[in-house]
Amino acid sequence: MILCTGAALTLAACGGGDGTPELMNLRANSRGADEFGILPVKPLELPEDVSALPAPTPGGTNRTDPTPQADAVAALGGRREALQTDGRSADTTLLAHAGRYGADPAIRGQLAAEDLEWRRDHDGRLLERLFDVTIYYRAYAPMSLDQHAELDRWRARGVQNVGAPPEGLERE
Repeated sequence: MILCTGAALTLAACGGGDGTPELMNLRANSRGADEFGILPVKPLELPEDVSALPAPTPGGTNRTDPTPQADAVAALGGRREALQTDGRSADTTLLAHAGRYGADPAIRGQLAAEDLEWRRDHDGRLLERLFDVTIYYRAYAPMSLDQHAELDRWRARGVQNVGAPPEGLERE
């Protein structure tokens, strides 16, 4: 009996957690990989005239380097060329265009402080904290959008949404 209990406890110790991603744990403090820091490179192209290629510069850029700032500026209606010609950094240009109608420069700090206060107020019950149970969905439930109610609201006004499922399909 003791041997069976010991074997069961050993086997139970080998099991993983509940499968909940660490991002969903409001109290997680580990520094994992930044999934947004990995950018695919542009496809390789063979130029028509190989002699027209510039000489390689160590530490410089090349034609296949990703340009997320320039892509974002272009998506917001700006000009990619403005990033190189006016001497401003890409972030400065992007922020200037995005905030052209006014922006609070302290918004990030304000939102971080408000979110920290919200998470402290909704930290879970004693046993949830003790056993490190995820409370992410319950903590942020008041802020979530009921997509079906919103879709019904827009449909009642006669607005068609091509990305929505057709009426009459069963909802999950």
